[in-house]
Amino acid sequence: MKNFAAKISSFLKSEDGPTAVEYAVMLALIVVVCLGAIRTIGTNASTTFNKVSQQLK
Repeated sequence: MKNFAAKISSFLKSEDGPTAVEYAVMLALIVVVCLGAIRTIGTNASTTFNKVSQQLK
């Protein structure tokens, strides 16, 4: 039982868990920024294609 308590104690003291959470938060923020950029670029491209299409008619 002492061995189990020691393992639990070392697990709670290790920094692997918080580091993984920090990486997950950074990844989520990167994904949000990328999606926003892709949406903006897509909207701008669509607007440009519509303008060119209107001028060709």
